[in-house]
Amino acid sequence: MGLLCLILNAYFIALFIRIILSWFPIQPGSAMAQIFSVLYTITEPVLGPVRRMIPPIGGGIDISPIIVFLGIQVLATVLFGCRVGL
Repeated sequence: MGLLCLILNAYFIALFIRIILSWFPIQPGSAMAQIFSVLYTITEPVLGPVRRMIPPIGGGIDISPIIVFLGIQVLATVLFGCRVGL
């Protein structure tokens, strides 16, 4: 159970960092672009399907990360009995 909690926590942090980086312009080829690319590769397989089920709300605001954060919290708490977050 400890390993699964660790994985969920790492995913939570990766998703959080991806969201923060998306607020800033990233120049192609930079170290930040490489970091964002890795985070995108890790998080998009979960965010993509959620985004297709729940379209952006008024003004194009994407709430899929919020849904995924809540899902991670539920998985961690209910199934594994651990706390996930920053």
